[in-house]
Amino acid sequence: MAMPVILAVFLCFAAVSGGVQTTGVSLNEASAGTKQPYRTAYHFQPQKNWMNDPNGPLYYKGVYHLFYQYNPYSAIWGNMTWGHSISHDLVNWIHLEHALNPTEPYELGGCYSGSVTMLPGGRPVIFYTGADTQNFQSQNLAFPKDPSDPHLSEWVKSPHNPVIAATDGDIDPSNFRDPTTAWQAADGTWQVLIGGKIDGRGMAFLYQSKDFVNWTKSEKPLHSSAKTGMWECPDFYPVTINSKDGAENYLMKENTKFILKASFLDHDHYVLGFYKAETNEFEVDTTDFMEGNTDWRYDYGSKYYASKTFFDGEKRRRILWAWILEADGRANDKKKGWSGLQSLPRVVWLSTSGKQLMQWPIQEIESLRKDKVEIQGKELESGSLVEVDGITAAQADVEVLFELPKLEDIEQMEPSWIDPQLLCAQKNAAEEGTLGPFGLRVLASKNLTEETVIFFRVFKSHSRHIVLMCNDLSRSSLSKEVDKTSFGTFVDIDSLQENISLRTLIDHSIVESFGGEGTACITARVYPTIAVDKEARLFVFNKGSLSIKISKLNAWSMKEAKRVPFMKRRKPGRLV
Repeated sequence: MAMPVILAVFLCFAAVSGGVQTTGVSLNEASAGTKQPYRTAYHFQPQKNWMNDPNGPLYYKGVYHLFYQYNPYSAIWGNMTWGHSISHDLVNWIHLEHALNPTEPYELGGCYSGSVTMLPGGRPVIFYTGADTQNFQSQNLAFPKDPSDPHLSEWVKSPHNPVIAATDGDIDPSNFRDPTTAWQAADGTWQVLIGGKIDGRGMAFLYQSKDFVNWTKSEKPLHSSAKTGMWECPDFYPVTINSKDGAENYLMKENTKFILKASFLDHDHYVLGFYKAETNEFEVDTTDFMEGNTDWRYDYGSKYYASKTFFDGEKRRRILWAWILEADGRANDKKKGWSGLQSLPRVVWLSTSGKQLMQWPIQEIESLRKDKVEIQGKELESGSLVEVDGITAAQADVEVLFELPKLEDIEQMEPSWIDPQLLCAQKNAAEEGTLGPFGLRVLASKNLTEETVIFFRVFKSHSRHIVLMCNDLSRSSLSKEVDKTSFGTFVDIDSLQENISLRTLIDHSIVESFGGEGTACITARVYPTIAVDKEARLFVFNKGSLSIKISKLNAWSMKEAKRVPFMKRRKPGRLV
C-alpha cells in the first residue's frame, strides 16, 4: 500500500507538497521565537492567535479533518473564520488555509460555528452560522470545490445563502446559531437542529428540508428547558446499548439510545433519551437538564465547552472534541500571543448501566508514550507521598489503579453533601479524611509550594458507597492572575469493589483526568510559576487515615506531536 501523502509529510517533517510548503518549525515555540512554558506538546492548537469551538470534524477519504473557530489577527475573540487542519492519526497535524472567511454581507460579523454533513453519494457540506454587522445570525452552506480532494482544501459558499434566517418573530436573531450535523428522517426528509432561546427558555430549534436548500421550521423544537438559558453548540446523535461501537443510523430503534447535548452555563450538559424518527420526537429517558440531583456533563472541570462529536466510520467509533478555554486572563493571552486549546479527542460510548456516557482518550495518543515507569503493589500508609521518577512530569500520561481496604469503617455521607464542587472545596486535598484524599499531585514543585491535586474520597451512604473525585487547584500557581477554582463530581460506580482507577494526562498547562475507567472526567487549566518544564514533579499520595495500595501504576513521558505550519507558494497550486 502506498504511504499517504500526509503521513510522508509527518515523517519528513520538512516537505514541499504541490502548492503548500511545510516547515519543521516546532509549534511549542512562541510566535516571537521564544520558549513558552504554557504551550502544549500534544494537544491541538494553532501556531498563534485565538481559537475556540471545534467545528465539523470528519473522516474523509483517509484523512481526518478538524475545523475550528479562529481569529487570524489576534489572541482575543473576533474576526471569526473557520480554521482547518488535517491529520492521518488525530495526533499529528498539518495546518491548512482557512476553510471559510467572512466575505459576504450575511457573515461580515463572522463565520460562526457549525457542522459537516455527508450527503448521499459521499459529498460533504458545511452547515454554519453567519453573523452580519448587526449580529443578525443566519444559517449557510458551503461545498468543497473539488470533492475528489481528500484534503478538502477549498470551499465554495452556496449561492442560496442564507438558507435559514430568523424569520419567526419569537426567535432572537442574535441568539440563533450553531447548526448540528443533519440527518434524514424515515421519509428521507433532512432534519437539523439550531441552538437558541425564546423568553429565556433554551432550545434546539428543528428545521426540515427535502433538498438541503429550502428549510422549514418545525412547529415545536426537538427539546427545550426553562432552567438553562441559551443553548449553544447543540449536538444530537445515537449511541449503542451494550457496545463500545459508535453509531450513525438515526432510524435505528433497537439497541439504541440518543444523546442530546447543549452548551450552557459554562458547561457541556447532556441528557439521554429515545428518538422517534416517524414523528421527530425526543423523549428524555430519566432526568432532564438541571433537574434532580443528576447533572450529566461531558466534563466537570471549568474550561471544557462548545464540544462536537463525529462518527469515525473507519474505526466504528464516536469521537468527541471540545474547546478548552484559558484561565489566566486576556492580558496574558495577548502577552502569549495565543489563546485556546482543543481537548484530547475522546471516544464516547454508553455505560453498561445505560445511565450515562463513558469517555476515554483515543488509542492513537498512546503512540507518543516513551520512558515507561512502573510501580506495583506498594502500600500507601496515611501521610504517604511517593515521587514518580524517570519521566518528564510536565508532559506525561499516568495510569494508576488503587486497591482499597475494607469499606466498613469509613466516613458517613451527610445528607446535605449534594454539591460535589462545594464538597471538594470544603474537603480539599489538605483536609485529612478516613478513606481519602488519595490520588496524584501533578505539576508540583519540589517542596509542593505549587501543585495541582487530583484525588478521591470514599464515603458510606446507607447501603452503598459514594466516590467523590476532585481537582484541587488552590495551590496550582503562585500567580494571582489565575483562576484557581476547584471542581469535582461524584463518580457513579454501581458496585464499588476493591479498586478504583485514575488516568491523568499532563501537558504543561492542561490536565485531563479520567476516573473510574472513564466514568467521570475533569479538565483543568493550570499556570505554575515554579513547577515548569524540568522543575515539575509528579507524586502519588494518601492523606486518609486508612492505608491503601498502589495495585499498579504505569507512567510515561509523552513525545511532542508534530503540528506542521505551512506557507503557500506565490503560484497557486493544489495540495496534492
